[in-house]
This record gives sequence, structure tokens and C-alpha cells, in this order.
Amino acid sequence: MATMLLLFAAVLALVLLNVPIAVSLGVVAVAAMVVTHGLESLPNLPIVAYNGATNFPLLAIPLFILAGAIMNASGISQRLIAFASALFGWVRGGLAHVSIGASLFFAEISGSAVADVAALGSILIPGMKSKGYPAPFAAAVMSSAATLAVIIPPSIPMILYAVMAETSVVQLFVAGIVPGIVGGLGLMAMASWFARRYDLPREAAFSWERVRRTAREALWAFLLPIIILGGIFGGVVTATEGAALAVVAALVVGLLIYRELDMRELRKAIVEGGVQTAVVMLLVATSALLGTYLTEVQAPQQLAKAAAELTSNKWVVLALLNLLFLLLGMFLHSAAAIILVVPVVMPLVRAVGIDPVHFGLIVTINLGIGQQTPPVASVLMVASSIAKESVWAVTRVNVWFIGVLVAVLLLITYVPVTGMGLVNYFYR
Repeated sequence: MATMLLLFAAVLALVLLNVPIAVSLGVVAVAAMVVTHGLESLPNLPIVAYNGATNFPLLAIPLFILAGAIMNASGISQRLIAFASALFGWVRGGLAHVSIGASLFFAEISGSAVADVAALGSILIPGMKSKGYPAPFAAAVMSSAATLAVIIPPSIPMILYAVMAETSVVQLFVAGIVPGIVGGLGLMAMASWFARRYDLPREAAFSWERVRRTAREALWAFLLPIIILGGIFGGVVTATEGAALAVVAALVVGLLIYRELDMRELRKAIVEGGVQTAVVMLLVATSALLGTYLTEVQAPQQLAKAAAELTSNKWVVLALLNLLFLLLGMFLHSAAAIILVVPVVMPLVRAVGIDPVHFGLIVTINLGIGQQTPPVASVLMVASSIAKESVWAVTRVNVWFIGVLVAVLLLITYVPVTGMGLVNYFYR
């Protein structure tokens, strides 16, 4: 236990000194290996890092990232916003509801909260400000709504968790459907409360003709997740194959149907996807080094034993793990937290009888909340930057929306059927 705490403290210290997380993990792992096993252990480290980054399910990550980048350049986000506006624009504070509704749809394509807030926020946050919405409120709505992208399938954090915990990606995707919808409705209820408080305007009267027209224009945007996720859930393709299908479908829609994707935008999307993939895969590779060392010194087993001596009640263990991941989410990006911590705590999770899929959903929501809580708060930072507001001004409003997400977390944790009902019905 002391060794594990020392390693985590060393990584955290380097991160707080602004050393990149992947570099921090690698430096600590190599130093630990050399101290424990001597210099003769160094030749094996590149092999460990390479094997860690070439796990087949991880191929889904760069493919979903690329598909999301292509779809964003294909005019899909604008069509989703137009449809969401037709559905929700008639209520008070309609643009806030449009932001949440559009995030629900876009989440089924991108799998990334940062991609969600960057694609939709660049349009909707200035739009809300021009209509008289307070800038901190506009940023808070868009930031918290983007978190739904890591809950609703496909989800990049869920893919990472499934690899690290050796569990089913498809079952995790299914588990995220109901919590994502519940979270969206909760955020809309909170937005309605703010709309009355700020006396925000309605956008336009409800019109079935407008709904039909925008739905027709966004038809392919709706069909894409149906085809991709339907293939994954139906067992026709794996999650990795579904990600490849998403790329092909995005190219067909962008180049042949909407015809808004030119070669310049395609090149930009490929470069963006490559950069994001490199960041994630470097994290995976260096974390494999640290994971190998922790396994060799049996740190996960020691943690499980110590926790079991403290309590064997799985609900108490879940409460402690929730606190752990909420804290980690404040300092680490979701990929780093999953890669660094999940392999360590999985023996404990299994020892007290927690379903790995249920725990994966809990971890995903925890780290989604972490994207809203400074100092790291990657999604909040992007939304605040677009709104041209300070992070702390946005946080004062966003804390109410974070409260909704925490309520969803507690519901999922202590009423497991909320997330696991569909999984149990279809797969068990």
C-alpha cells in the first residue's frame, strides 16, 4: 500500500508541476522499475509499452475520433441544432434546451465530451449570448450537456474502461442509454428553473411543419447512429468494427449526400483525429509500464485485501470508490484516471461482488463530472473559452448542473437497475 501511494503521489506531483500526464506516468514507472529490478529491466520496457498500446479494442478510439471529426465537418451538427430548435425552441429559455437536446443527439456520434462542446458550443454559446442569455449560464449549460457524450454510446471512456477491466464494451454501451436520457431530462429541468429566474425568451412558436422539415434534412444524421449502434448491439459487428463503419458512413454522408465535406476539411479532420489519438495512445503505452510494475509488486491485491479488512459491504466500497474517482477527476483527464486506477481497484471490485459493467458506468459518470470541476475541467475550460468568461464565473452557475449529474451518479450507484436493466434484459 505504501509503495502504491508513493507512486501515485509522485505522478500527481509531476502533473501539478505541469509535466504532461503521459510523461509523468512513464518517468515514475521507469524509475520504479530501475529501483526495484535494476538497469537490466530497461530492455523489456519498450515491449511492454508497445503491447499495452496495441490492444485490438483500442482501435475503436481513433476510429470514433476520426468519424466524429468528419461528421462535424459535414454539416451534421448544424442539422442537429436545427432539429433540436424545432423541438424545444418554443419553451422559455429554448436555446438552453436546444443545447441539451443537440448534445443528446451528437453524443451518439462523437463519443467525446470535448468534441461535443467544441462542435456545438461554437454555434450555440454565441447564439445564446446574442439573445440576452448570461454568458456564464450559456457556458454552463453547454458544458454540462456535453458530459452526456461520455454516458450515451458510443463512449471513448467506456471503451478504455472495458479494455482495462476486461469486460464487455457492448454491455457498457447499453448500460449508458437510460442514464444518459435521465441526465438530459434532469439538465432540462434545471435549465427551465434558470429560464424562469432570468426571464429568458422563447425562440418561436411550435410548428409541426418545421419539425418535419428539419427532421427530413437531418435524416442521415439520425440514421448514422442507428446503423452503427444497431450493428453493435445486434451482434453484427464488434465495437471496433462499428467504429470503422462509422468512418465509412461519415465519408459517404459528407462527400456524397450532404456534399459539404471538401478535401481541405477532410485533411483537417484526419489531422485532428491523429493528434487526439496520439495523446490517448501515449497515455495507454506509458500506463502499461506502471501497470506492469504494480502487478509485479501485487499492489492491486494488497489494496483489495486492505479494503476487505476495512469493510466487505459493497455499497460502502462503492461510496469510497465514488469519492476516489470524483477526487481524481478534478486532477486527471478521464483517460489517464481510467488507465491508472481501474486495473488497481478491479480486484477489490470483484472481491466484494460489484458487477464490472455497473462499476464501469459509475466510473464513466464520475469522470464526466470531473470534466466540469476545476482545476483540470477540460470540457468546462473549452466552454468558458468560447463564452469568453472566467472559469470561476461559469462554475458558480455550473455547480447547479453538476448537482444534477451527481444525483444521476447516486441513482446509478444505489439503484443499479437504472443502468443495468437493459443489460440484464438483453444479455443475461
